Amino acid sequence: MTGALLKAAHRVGDRVHAAQTAAARRLGFIPQIVAFRGYGTTSRVRILARVLYGPPGLHELGANTTTAPSRGRDQSRDVGWAEPPTPTGWTGTEDIRGWRAFTSVPIEYSAVTIELDGQTATVRADFGGVIDAMVTASLEPGWHPVRLSAEGMEPAVGQVLVVDPAASFGIVSDIDDTVMVTALPRPFLALWNTFVLSERARTPTPGMSVLLDRLAARHPAAPVVYLSTGPWNAAPTLSRFLGRNLYPAGPLLLTDWGMTADSWFRSGREHKARNLARLAAEFPDLKWLLVGDNGQHDESIYAEFARRHPESVAAVAIRELSAGEAVFSGGTTHDGRPTPVPGIPWAAAPDGAGLAEQLEKFGLL
Repeated sequence: MTGALLKAAHRVGDRVHAAQTAAARRLGFIPQIVAFRGYGTTSRVRILARVLYGPPGLHELGANTTTAPSRGRDQSRDVGWAEPPTPTGWTGTEDIRGWRAFTSVPIEYSAVTIELDGQTATVRADFGGVIDAMVTASLEPGWHPVRLSAEGMEPAVGQVLVVDPAASFGIVSDIDDTVMVTALPRPFLALWNTFVLSERARTPTPGMSVLLDRLAARHPAAPVVYLSTGPWNAAPTLSRFLGRNLYPAGPLLLTDWGMTADSWFRSGREHKARNLARLAAEFPDLKWLLVGDNGQHDESIYAEFARRHPESVAAVAIRELSAGEAVFSGGTTHDGRPTPVPGIPWAAAPDGAGLAEQLEKFGLL
């Protein structure tokens, strides 16, 4: 019975998607590619992008755009190509409302050509319009441009970070309530913050940008990866937030909301666990600092990962929510428990400054 209901729900979803696509065309939305930052090794890289109908110029405000001027934050300057131009009519100072990120409509199963390192490969988007593909290349460590094109669409230029084989340290950070105060998952406040509030009014968590910037400066070869259960629709908004608040540049690993082929809801916990395991497999010589908060199960996710892959964990740093925040978000305040995994340094504090003091004691700062 459940399987039949799920199939019926998918049929309804297909009809809704067709109606959304027709409406997008009537509104003058155009098919386009929004390129995101990817990452990889000197021989294989992970390309991330999304194909969708959106307002003209949306791809130019994609996840590669950042306003921060210095090393580690605007690393597009290191690869010898200019940032995408600001779309016609945009000055860069607009109060962009969160709902605009959710007006785009994904284009299913589009064929996209990837050009990187003088080679080309053709891949297909998934049913959510997401490109998540591994491409073989021969690249030096650092940031590299990648060109994505599809029939009937303007090409988009993304970036991939090739991690130095000599690197031994990396950073994985959550976003919601870790580097940005979002009050998730409190329903009404979360909806207000996500859909109504101007993206320039979103609040960075005190001290966290300084902490991550200090870590990036201390470990210049370290990749910084932002792992979140947020939707791909929000990737351009999140990237602009990170750049505007001087966080180190790095790829976003987000997810799609909604049903999968065999379940009603996507599991944010599974998304994080799967990507952590993937990073451990792709970079077996890296030890990761895992940064999160105690409001959305990061503690248990990181502890489980540390138990399974202790050789891949340098430390865990948990931003503590206030007692009220923790109750509303479904988490628990830190109660002085010993390190969940023997031998893994474990820091917990309400802000970046407190975490920095503890990471200094661990020798990471």
